[in-house]
Amino acid sequence: MNILIIEDEKNMSRFIELELKHEGYSCQTAYDGRTGLELALNHDFDVILLDLMLPSLNGIEVCRRIRAVKMTPIIMLTARDNVLDRVSGLDSGADDYIAKPFAIEELLARIRAVGRRAVREVRTPIILKFKGIEIDTDARAVKRGDQTIELTKREYDLLLILFQNINRVLTRDVLLEKVWGYESFAETNVVDVYIRYLRNKIDNKNEESIIQTVRGAGYMIRS
Repeated sequence: MNILIIEDEKNMSRFIELELKHEGYSCQTAYDGRTGLELALNHDFDVILLDLMLPSLNGIEVCRRIRAVKMTPIIMLTARDNVLDRVSGLDSGADDYIAKPFAIEELLARIRAVGRRAVREVRTPIILKFKGIEIDTDARAVKRGDQTIELTKREYDLLLILFQNINRVLTRDVLLEKVWGYESFAETNVVDVYIRYLRNKIDNKNEESIIQTVRGAGYMIRS
């Protein structure tokens, strides 16, 4: 089992890593939210241990962004053990919640439990369809009919967020935050560039673009 530890307290992170490796697990670690999010989105893990209070991007937001595209089991780790924190963590998509300090035996038991649930659950793939375009969110694949449309990760993420918000105008700032959020150097005009890339790949010639520009506001897909 491959586990991602996103924890900014390096002593705690190292302690968890050593204990997990002693139990035969493989581990990767991240010490801030943005790095952890990038690892979680670009690699496959069996379980993610996610601290609530993280620098650069908090655990709630990291969890929400992971859950938008992946169903990897997530266990929240935090020193804050009140009802609102537990509810916020679970509502953002976490599968379980454990408060510090905890016994390593309890953490191991919770990892085994979420791992068993993940194996038992047979999810029906989520397929989004609109105007001849089909997105398989499990496979991160986009098709028009039988033809696969090759998209980069950024192009896919941008198209997905637009499909998930049909009939809603998304500003450039919102798209930038959701797709490029952990890259602070990105400028808003990068959104326009990638919208153009997407249109070139998904639109049929001589037909209105699937992605519409709302002048002075942003972009949307209108049903």
